[in-house]
Amino acid sequence: MPEPERKSKITASRKLLLKSLMLAKAKEEWDQEIVDKQAEKERYLSERVTPLHTSGLSLSQLQDLCRELHEKVEIVDEERYDIEAKCNHNTREERPVEVGDWRKNVEAMSGMEGRKKMFDAAKSPTGQ
Repeated sequence: MPEPERKSKITASRKLLLKSLMLAKAKEEWDQEIVDKQAEKERYLSERVTPLHTSGLSLSQLQDLCRELHEKVEIVDEERYDIEAKCNHNTREERPVEVGDWRKNVEAMSGMEGRKKMFDAAKSPTGQ
């Protein structure tokens, strides 16, 4: 005797309401995550980057400051380029290699056909 179809214990309107509540909660958490990331970025930059005090500097002192900042930017840009080049190289060189099923090879060599192939290969003048 076939089993009667089970009806869902939750109505379609209830499902829709729960789905919209879940989406609203996810949106709220996503927005909070964006705010948290921005606050973390500002905190990190305030720790790492000292504010520039340019008031009261002469023209030559401002030019020296610009040269110093330019040298720092060049160093960081070179490091960024080197890291990017390494990443691109690894991406090109370290592609996932398609690995076959090793059992197929074992099964093929385990029977008489596999042994015959090995024997014939050893007997052939080219060794192949």
